[in-house]
Amino acid sequence: MSAKLARELGLIHNHPLIGAGLPVWLPAGAAVRAAIEDYVRDLEHRAGYQRVYSPPIGKRELYELSGHWQHFADDMFPLMDDEVLRPSLCPHHALVFAARGRSYRELPVRIGEIGQMFRAERSGVVGGLNRVRCITLNDAHLFCAPDQLDAEVGAVLDLIGECYEKLGIFGYRYRLSLRGPGDKYVAGDEMWARAEGILRAALVDRGLAFEELPGEAAFYGPKIDVQVPDAAGREWTLSTVQLDFHKPERFDLEYTDSDGERRRPVMIHRSLVGSMERLLGLLLDQHDGALPAWCAPVQVAVLPVGDAPVGEFVAAARAAGLRVEVLLDGGLGARVARATADRVPYVAVIGDREAAAGAVSLRIRGASGSSVHSVCDAVSLIGHCAP
Repeated sequence: MSAKLARELGLIHNHPLIGAGLPVWLPAGAAVRAAIEDYVRDLEHRAGYQRVYSPPIGKRELYELSGHWQHFADDMFPLMDDEVLRPSLCPHHALVFAARGRSYRELPVRIGEIGQMFRAERSGVVGGLNRVRCITLNDAHLFCAPDQLDAEVGAVLDLIGECYEKLGIFGYRYRLSLRGPGDKYVAGDEMWARAEGILRAALVDRGLAFEELPGEAAFYGPKIDVQVPDAAGREWTLSTVQLDFHKPERFDLEYTDSDGERRRPVMIHRSLVGSMERLLGLLLDQHDGALPAWCAPVQVAVLPVGDAPVGEFVAAARAAGLRVEVLLDGGLGARVARATADRVPYVAVIGDREAAAGAVSLRIRGASGSSVHSVCDAVSLIGHCAP
């Protein structure tokens, strides 16, 4: 359903010349994505995250060191002169931490990025926006002293809850993904028991119901997965919190402790809202295309009656940072119907009388009628939808 809505609303375009699972974000979709990315970046900034940009490619040796090559080679794109499109951002972020010496006074170091990674999914497996080959991930890695883990895991869970409330995501549940049988997991029974205990305690301390599922852990450690349903009731992992004692050892990551000794940090992998592609698909499903006003592609559609001037309102709305579209073609009823079909949160109708009075007739999505406001008040009302 989400793929159909994305096409109908002009958010995403797929073309065989580009390939399956490689959606193009059209201007309307890009506006949604930019609004969400801006919100997430601001939230992370206030939570003490430092932003980086890293290339979506690396040498095979990098992914052999991280363990991805041994575990995911079949899901990675073919080598290009000993380089490969990355399947994950965590090796790059480990190298960011290792770029200089670190002191215990700096910890935790929280490194965030909205970056691309790639999975060579077979064309028959990719579907809609929930499973794509080019993934734009809201990713971060936290490097902590062992005694900071409980607080940091809890803080990530709190941020996930804050994001979901702002986005209007509902019906989700928590899953504690544990190690299962088999040899795909890195060794260290003590490490696994400790990491699983920290994640379990964070969920229990917050009174969050969860299911324990052996066999769903990452190869390097256990994780909390947040499962979100689509319109058909299928669940998709959107957000995750993962503990990793393995990569700090593999990458020889260290910090100087208060006693002057060199110690290993612990790495937390986390994503607040998952990939932009899957997030958009689930939002479209859960809201039937009527995205929250603050991240809607068009926040207010302006409908002039006849030749009534609309410049004052349009200029004021754009100056306030609102996304505005002026609809001119067709009769007034047809334009109202178009704005309704496009799920635009606010429709501003301006005739000669409203223009002369410096006012607009404002209709709110889902309301049965409209009300007249001054230009200033209308812009302020719509602006309150900001995150």
